[in-house]
Amino acid sequence: MIIKNVKVYTEEKLFQEGEIVIGNGRFQESAQITEDKSQEVIDGEGCYAIPGLIDIHFHGCKGYDFCDGTKEAIAEITKYEASVGVTGIAPATMTLPLEELTHILSVAASYKKMAAQEQLPGADLLGINMEGPFISVEKKGAQDERNIICCNLEICQQFLDASEGLVKFIGIAPEKNDNALQVIQGMKHKVNLSLAHTNADYDTAKAAFDAGANHAVHLYNAMPPFTHRMPGVVGAVADSPHVNAELICDGVHIHPSVVRATFRMMGDDRMILISDSMRATGMPDGKYLLGGLEVEVVGNRAALVSNGALAGSATNLMDCMRTAVKKMGIPLETAVACATMNPAKALGEYKDYGSISPGKKADLVLLDSELNLKMVFKDGKRVDL
Repeated sequence: MIIKNVKVYTEEKLFQEGEIVIGNGRFQESAQITEDKSQEVIDGEGCYAIPGLIDIHFHGCKGYDFCDGTKEAIAEITKYEASVGVTGIAPATMTLPLEELTHILSVAASYKKMAAQEQLPGADLLGINMEGPFISVEKKGAQDERNIICCNLEICQQFLDASEGLVKFIGIAPEKNDNALQVIQGMKHKVNLSLAHTNADYDTAKAAFDAGANHAVHLYNAMPPFTHRMPGVVGAVADSPHVNAELICDGVHIHPSVVRATFRMMGDDRMILISDSMRATGMPDGKYLLGGLEVEVVGNRAALVSNGALAGSATNLMDCMRTAVKKMGIPLETAVACATMNPAKALGEYKDYGSISPGKKADLVLLDSELNLKMVFKDGKRVDL
């Protein structure tokens, strides 16, 4: 397959006029084009050609949640995500009982093997982001505090084993766990350690990052505010160049000015756009469950019925990327990197995902000049939109 007349997004984070060659589900060198008349040629009509997006933190969509703990839920989630240009996913867990979490992880591991064997359609399950259960009560957000526990090495290893290595991020509130630094030091070579739903001050957060934690879950949300005398987790992230930070750019969770300031303060190499979407995404307004708690969704705002706290989002990652560009002033070239390249690197999957490079999986999205979705390709095959 040859896709001609497109603006191709490069590893240098630039768009260049050109064409894309796909063969055997992978991107190919242009020089490998043959004179085979049977080869399909698609006119890209001047569209932007970008890698398939990768969402490393979301809960569900189309009425399903990853924590439903069924292969059916995962399959339906992957189909929807691919249909909106998200071709790689690492769904997030909620703060649930330990036995339930272990079951969810084992089902995901089983699904991944089944998807590979049967070549199931939909986004690839690249990992799992454990948002709970090692969080703080003070910053629990939409998590159920009855299931919050202290972290330890044995439980972390149990998560890795149950998921057969699919768990790529484990969140911790270091101020609530006396042995947090020990856990971070003991697990940092096996999994990414995040600061998640934490009330840590700057010193506590910085100590966790210095010990080896390297990720921050939805920056600004479910953590102390960033102020000039108490910079908190945000200040610690800014002072820790090895730390990646998630941003929810749905237009609800973070003011556009703060998004712009964050990119200036930290640079774009470690910003990762996420959706944090829940099962209401792609569904009508109404009441839905998230982690066993009732959430009311109106437009793209999702809030707990009990107290009005934000409860994830109702916006997919493609729409979040559009919002970052069209309403928040983030350059398209930057936003694309933060929704493709950066998450692929954070997952340790950049060898096969995250850029339009020869040898990588042919996951591709075509967007018109207004960033409307025109075509999606997964492993070189066109996805029904």
